Amino acid sequence: MTAAPASAPARPLVNATLVGTLLQLAMVISGHYAAEVQQLFAPLGMALSLVAGLLYARWARPGTAGVAVGGGAAAGGVCAFAGILVSYLFGDVPAAVLGFGTASSAVAGAVGGLIGRLLARRTA
Repeated sequence: MTAAPASAPARPLVNATLVGTLLQLAMVISGHYAAEVQQLFAPLGMALSLVAGLLYARWARPGTAGVAVGGGAAAGGVCAFAGILVSYLFGDVPAAVLGFGTASSAVAGAVGGLIGRLLARRTA
């Protein structure tokens, strides 16, 4: 049996990504039917990715800021990509949003990961 790599712990990453994806899908589906929500796709989507990153860091309690940032970016980027893809398939956003929306949400997730790590250190 080999030692676990010094990377993002799998279970918290999967859980944070699933929560973020469910939230993103709820936003995208409601935005498909409500223009008021659709107008807020960018800020809401990035906020949800930040939450996914924060959840990752709180659940994983990573030992380094780099792991917190990387796991947060992964959770935030993956959940955003799923939401943006559904929105694109609905015809609500252009294909270019898949690139820049995912990238900006990954950055938001990284920020959330860092915030989550800092908060975890304060309560430890």
